Amino acid sequence: MQDFITRLPKAELHLHIEGSLEPELMFSLAERNGIALPYASVEEVRAAYQFDDLQSFLDLYYQGMGVLRTSEDFFDLAMDYFRRASAEGVLHVELHFDPQPHLARGIELEAVIEGLARACRLAQRELDLSTALIMAFVRDRPAEDAMQVLERAAPYWEMLDAIGLDSAEHGHPPEKFVEVFERARALGIARVAHAGEEGPPAYIEQALDLLDVCRIDHGVRCLEDSALVERLREEKMPLTVCPLSNVKLKVVERIEDHPLPQLLDAGLLLTINSDDPAYFGGGMRANFLACQRAFGWTETTLLRLARNAIEVAFMDEARRHELLARLDSMA
Repeated sequence: MQDFITRLPKAELHLHIEGSLEPELMFSLAERNGIALPYASVEEVRAAYQFDDLQSFLDLYYQGMGVLRTSEDFFDLAMDYFRRASAEGVLHVELHFDPQPHLARGIELEAVIEGLARACRLAQRELDLSTALIMAFVRDRPAEDAMQVLERAAPYWEMLDAIGLDSAEHGHPPEKFVEVFERARALGIARVAHAGEEGPPAYIEQALDLLDVCRIDHGVRCLEDSALVERLREEKMPLTVCPLSNVKLKVVERIEDHPLPQLLDAGLLLTINSDDPAYFGGGMRANFLACQRAFGWTETTLLRLARNAIEVAFMDEARRHELLARLDSMA
């Protein structure tokens, strides 16, 4: 089954590129940039990857990204992940990136986007890996700040496949960002949003009704509202579920407790993703394999989930047709 999962053509729709920063690369970039880390070794960093909730993770996440300073750093970060993902049978990656914490550290937006974009181009040439860029706004910062970043990104609007909304949900409902998302809609930029991870089902409804998103990142708490579940099913709204992330951040205690089987039984359009693989226990293969072992999924279910992701991904139709054909060859 592990071999089947590795060969399965996979598209990852929910990946925070800053969350792919492995401790080894963290130390390498810290040395390159003359940054002193509060850890003595790679092992000490990994030992810190025990979280009580989303906020405890975010504290370490923002600390870790402090080693990212130059365009070359962001290039190396993305290529490091792309190579690992490609080795696991991932053929398409949609990377969220968070410009606001970088801007707050004095890092120019150009360094972030140009470094990531260069990695995307190289991954296409060298790894047969297609990509999409999602510029995400941090919801615990003012909406005005998000709007300023969106306008500042004007030279790169055509490079953005979507904007997103991430970080701590509690006390930061989607309605806070209506004007930002309306502006993106006017620009013709697609919209996605984290909702229903730690936040209530009402946040999912706000993302749909007020932000006009084309998919929901996480969304697992929708099961608390049967009417919402029915709506998500009828609208075929994609949910980008991140199983190992949900365990690591205590959304559920164990992978066996995850609501994925119920979500599938409800007929929802689900995809499997890694979220922040360096912090949460692995990439796409690890997430697929953990679910297969926990729920006894057959190859048919795995193929269905892989198909869902390819069908709703931000990619051109020629690439979509190619990946679906590769998937069909495994059926």
